[in-house]
Amino acid sequence: MPVINMLSSAEQVKGQGVLSAYVEQVNLVRDGLQDNYEIKVNAFKLCDIMHYHTIDFKFFLSIPFAKLLGTSVAYVHFVPETIDNSLKLPYIIKKMFYKYIILFYKSVDYLIVVNPYFIDTLKKYNIEEEKVVYIPNFVSENNFFEYEKEKAKKIKQELRIPLKKFVVLGVGQVQNRKGILDFIEVAKKLPQIQFIWAGGFSFGVITDGYKELKKVVENPPENVRFLGIIDRKNMNDIYNIADIMFLPSYNELFPMSVLEAMALKIPVLLRDLDIYHNILFDDYLKGKNIDEFVKCIERLQDKGESYKTWCERSWKCHKFYSKEYILNTWKQFYDKIYYEKNKRRKLKGNLNEK
Repeated sequence: MPVINMLSSAEQVKGQGVLSAYVEQVNLVRDGLQDNYEIKVNAFKLCDIMHYHTIDFKFFLSIPFAKLLGTSVAYVHFVPETIDNSLKLPYIIKKMFYKYIILFYKSVDYLIVVNPYFIDTLKKYNIEEEKVVYIPNFVSENNFFEYEKEKAKKIKQELRIPLKKFVVLGVGQVQNRKGILDFIEVAKKLPQIQFIWAGGFSFGVITDGYKELKKVVENPPENVRFLGIIDRKNMNDIYNIADIMFLPSYNELFPMSVLEAMALKIPVLLRDLDIYHNILFDDYLKGKNIDEFVKCIERLQDKGESYKTWCERSWKCHKFYSKEYILNTWKQFYDKIYYEKNKRRKLKGNLNEK
């Protein structure tokens, strides 16, 4: 049976989407493809398929050997543009790191992007389009689902969230790229609504905008609560107390938090960015600025027909990224690259015999 070695260090940094995507993908293929592939995690051995989820230097050193004995695959969880608005690094270190990111991507046989928008982005770095494959993120309904009302009510009470207030949830690292300051400004214009943010400074003082954002987190408006980094196993509790998810990010790939919220039929409000158009279709609310965000939330706060419509739109998008669809996409991809490699091996063997 062919062996896939999943390689990642994402668990070393809590509260980031890379970890969520890694956990979901590994669980999906481990459970769904067990009759087709043996799945190993961070095994110290070369296997038929080496699937790199993070770009550690020790993984980079193994790529030449991985390509000799099998096929190498890497996830594209970020590009220099997204790092640029996430971390504040010294100029020289930043340039060296960006070159390393692209070198890692160029070194493997195949790249997985979670958003087709970034195929063109990678082409700008002279990465061949033929090696880039689009496979969207996935969220399991076993991990993210609606609770009964009494259980959700109890969680609200434990977190001291007023039971009758409409709750707007933001999720992600606290950094400028996520639009935290806009989140705060929207909250100021809607004092009757409770705003909460799940996430913190996963990368500490090198987070872009750390000093300014730390002041905001420590002294938020009365109707805003920063919950800090929430362990992923507890995030379903947080989604269950939210009435709408609001993520005013300026730059994203395919936020896991959006898929997680949609699994609970929670309406999603995002900044109107091109990157969302081909992955979320028309199943989310969008705004270009603070005033538009405020109007969107105001339209939904009575939880009337408009609110119910957007709940259904979230569920529709969630069902599009079903377990069966994503699992089948992974199977087709793994089958293709494994059998292509074997075909080339056999052809080379036949030529050598001649």
